[in-house]
Amino acid sequence: MGMNMDVTNTNSRLRELRLIGALLGALVLCLGFMLPSEAEAQNRTSRSDIEFDHSSTGFTLSGGHAQVVCERCHLQGIFRGTPTQCMQCHSPGGRVVSTFKPANHLPTSVNCSSCHRTTNWTPAFFTHNGVTPGSCAKCHNNSTVQGKPATHIPTTMSCDNCHRTVAWTGLPFRHLGVVPGTCATCHNGVQARGQPSTHLVTSASCDSCHQMGGAWILVTASYNHAGITTNCASCHNGTAALGKPATHFPTATACETCHKSTTTFTGTVMNHTGITTGCTTCHAMGMSWVGGIVTKPATHITTSLPCENCHKSTTSFAAGVTTFDHTGNTTNCASCHNGTTALGKPATHFPTATACETCHKSTTTFMGTVMNHTGIATGCATCHAMGMSWVGGIVTKPANHITTSAPCENCHKSTTTFVGATYDHTGITGACASCHNGSSALGKPATHIPTTLGCETCHKSTTAFGPGTPMNHAGIVTGCATCHSGGYAGVMTKPANHFPTTAACETCHKSTTSFAGTTYNHAGIVSGCVTCHSGGYAGVMTKPANHFPTTTACETCHKSTTTFSGTRMVHSGVVGTGSCNTCHERGMNWVGGIVTRPSGHNGTKAAPNSCDNSGCHNTSTFSK
Repeated sequence: MGMNMDVTNTNSRLRELRLIGALLGALVLCLGFMLPSEAEAQNRTSRSDIEFDHSSTGFTLSGGHAQVVCERCHLQGIFRGTPTQCMQCHSPGGRVVSTFKPANHLPTSVNCSSCHRTTNWTPAFFTHNGVTPGSCAKCHNNSTVQGKPATHIPTTMSCDNCHRTVAWTGLPFRHLGVVPGTCATCHNGVQARGQPSTHLVTSASCDSCHQMGGAWILVTASYNHAGITTNCASCHNGTAALGKPATHFPTATACETCHKSTTTFTGTVMNHTGITTGCTTCHAMGMSWVGGIVTKPATHITTSLPCENCHKSTTSFAAGVTTFDHTGNTTNCASCHNGTTALGKPATHFPTATACETCHKSTTTFMGTVMNHTGIATGCATCHAMGMSWVGGIVTKPANHITTSAPCENCHKSTTTFVGATYDHTGITGACASCHNGSSALGKPATHIPTTLGCETCHKSTTAFGPGTPMNHAGIVTGCATCHSGGYAGVMTKPANHFPTTAACETCHKSTTSFAGTTYNHAGIVSGCVTCHSGGYAGVMTKPANHFPTTTACETCHKSTTTFSGTRMVHSGVVGTGSCNTCHERGMNWVGGIVTRPSGHNGTKAAPNSCDNSGCHNTSTFSK
């Protein structure tokens, strides 16, 4: 049963579909008859002959749309589904071929109809509705639409920070984000109001002093003059800025000549270079300029002379720098030199009631004369006591003076040279070094032999003080050269004719009283005897006068280094030379003895009868 019902329903649905298809076919056929041919569509320019209320479709045909033929939008006679939104047709690759938004169109996502009208595509009426804040420059770039003009103030802010879409004229500039120091970029009198003609002359940025925006009030306590080194008067003229006060001393010099500081504006000391006259123009008594000025004090010496007569220095101006002309002033010095009107006698002046001019004769240097001590026999310490220091200097007992409480005059008898008398050493037998230390009195000279013994150990005389007693060498067995090297006065050294040796003195000189040398030890000496035994050294034996004549070296015959006995003469080679008589002549007497021709000898000494002639005497046995 159920299956039969499903089949029945299916058949019924198929019949309905066939009916609908037939109706649609008929409708298409009718429409086909109603649509114009292609030629007719191309020639038709309006649809006024078609009576159809298009607004009933929800899309009213107006303006340009009313002149478009139906098939331009209803392709292939299909009406249902035709788009009604502008962008569905007016875009590249759209459903129909129509004008679309060009590449340089304003960037926007709103529908075309928001700005454009079908009656006239241009101009459009942009309402800026929906524009994202801060994106104005995307259109207003002088390419898409008008942008910021060349005279616009330089800024990177978005247009809508100041401008509104309902009234393009900008609101007051809020200066947000303006880089410090760039005010003049706009405030130049063209793009925005600049510095007024009465403004102080400055190249500093506006915001150095003014608060940005508002009334441009000053925010600094005082003007920053840093870097301003000239032309101060261009502002400091009493109008634009404070000018020179009435109490300023008279000058036409530029402010900056003296006022170097740009913070305190304190003036420098007045440069008086070249000013040689007219001092009282400023320095007259009773004047008082800004900063103070020196005038002639009440204690000034009485004079009507101009300042410049005495005050020649244009830097120190101190009294006495240019000395007062004292020419002709020979008396009554104290009338001015009383310590008030002029320099008086200083506290360190030695005590005296004598008039200044008694000693101070010069009217240029005012140097005092040397004190005349004539007749002063006592009381030296009144002035010359230790610790006193009078003007010009005074001699006092120096710290290295010999220790004594005796008055100066006991020794210093001369009132001109003040040389002291010779100190009386009578009775002084010890502690010499307490005075003779090289400071209080003459000390041990540098050439004195090194010793720590007291002076009085050797220097017994209290009048001559020298020479000292002979040095006691007892117990000294080494180090003789420490003193006997030639570096100490009065000490014997090795004489120039001492035989050459580097041996220490004490090697030979054993006695500490006579200092006689011991016999020289010749052990090991086999040559060079003549080095010492040549006659050039004191106390050294030389070849005696009765030594037989020979140039042979000593050591050839004198082999012993203790007895120094000579060996027998070797006569080899002498025979036949006729020289035997040189040594063996009768009457000759050489050291050690020598054989001479006896008195009864046959023959004479004259050649050819010499000893060795005719083979008489040989050189070995000397026999006939």
